Amino acid sequence: MKLGVVVSLAEGIELSIKKVKDLDLSTCQVVCWEPELFTKENAQKLKDSARESGIEITHLWVGWPGPRVWNFIEGPITLGLVPLEYRYVRLEALKKGSDFAKLIGVENLITHVGFIPENPNDSLYPGLISVLREIVRYCRNNGQYFCFETGQETPTTLLRTIEDIGMDNIGVNLDPANLLMYGKANPVDALDIIGRFVRGVHAKDGEYPIGGRTLGVEKPLGEGRVNYPLFISKLKAYGYDGSLTIEREISGEQQIKDILKAKEFLSRLI
Repeated sequence: MKLGVVVSLAEGIELSIKKVKDLDLSTCQVVCWEPELFTKENAQKLKDSARESGIEITHLWVGWPGPRVWNFIEGPITLGLVPLEYRYVRLEALKKGSDFAKLIGVENLITHVGFIPENPNDSLYPGLISVLREIVRYCRNNGQYFCFETGQETPTTLLRTIEDIGMDNIGVNLDPANLLMYGKANPVDALDIIGRFVRGVHAKDGEYPIGGRTLGVEKPLGEGRVNYPLFISKLKAYGYDGSLTIEREISGEQQIKDILKAKEFLSRLI
């Protein structure tokens, strides 16, 4: 396994690639929430900068326009492709992201789909499957995998969704901390359900929620509830040999310190 880090296209191409290099990491996932940045010029700059620095971009994480509230109350009505009000404008943003990923030579596209209904008889579910088939097909035509970021649904619901889409270019970007912070699963056990689909991993840590309205707290890697020794061992058992991409969702000097600690911690395990 290799180690990498999440970087943002909005922070600037040169600065993002420099961050990866300064951390002495070999891979990264690029995150972008602004579809207007998906230009041919930016694609060429990003591709050139990564190549010159010897950095592998493993995944493009594509966000979407409109409101987003990361909690259990407004989250289900604002996040991802689930809410009808925002579904199709977000589908177009994902298609732009897929085209951009093709330009930079990246075969894995990631997003949060939203709070996929646990009940497959929910009226939102059939339309969600239809729009997911459309973006998965679009990614296939661009030679890509569409990857679900874990967190807002149980692993069983995610598995059912993958089965119902019924296409072979679907993967999972497994964020073990999200599974805890959303109260959806123990990430080690989740591998027994969706482990064969894992094409990317966010190395992040966190805790279960302590209330019914807000997510659990993110923690520096090694200080939360994820059992990383067992988690990595089980990833290997499922044949995963891709990158562990460190994600620390704070900013500034403390973020860099926590990333470096995570790098040291993970290096001992892989």
